[in-house]
Amino acid sequence: MIGYTMVGTNDLEKAIRFYDPLMAEMGLDGCYRDDLSTSWGRKGDDRFPLFFVGYPFDREPATVGNGVMTAFRFDNNAALVDWLYAMALKNGGSDEGPPGFRPQYGEGFYGAYVRDPDGNKLAFVCYDAEPIT
Repeated sequence: MIGYTMVGTNDLEKAIRFYDPLMAEMGLDGCYRDDLSTSWGRKGDDRFPLFFVGYPFDREPATVGNGVMTAFRFDNNAALVDWLYAMALKNGGSDEGPPGFRPQYGEGFYGAYVRDPDGNKLAFVCYDAEPIT
């Protein structure tokens, strides 16, 4: 259903420094890069959705929309959610909700929320995390 997602930036090099290690940890390849944008996905698989970060097409400053968020989902891997959250904060992101279970979204829903250096909101989630006993 999703072909690609794009979030805006006002500093592409800073955004690349933030996203490159996260995408590598998620097993995503760098797919396209020029002076205006960069993307990650599965190189050579045009059916796999891409995630882009770039300067807005209209050349106006990038702004963040309230309520807009991109969620990256992982199967039963709360440890990866924890790791990505920590890596995002280390690379210039800010906290929007620490890792943990969110039973209001489902029994096994485990997620963490961050903002990138431009203020774009990201989530790292798994829907089937095992409860900690």
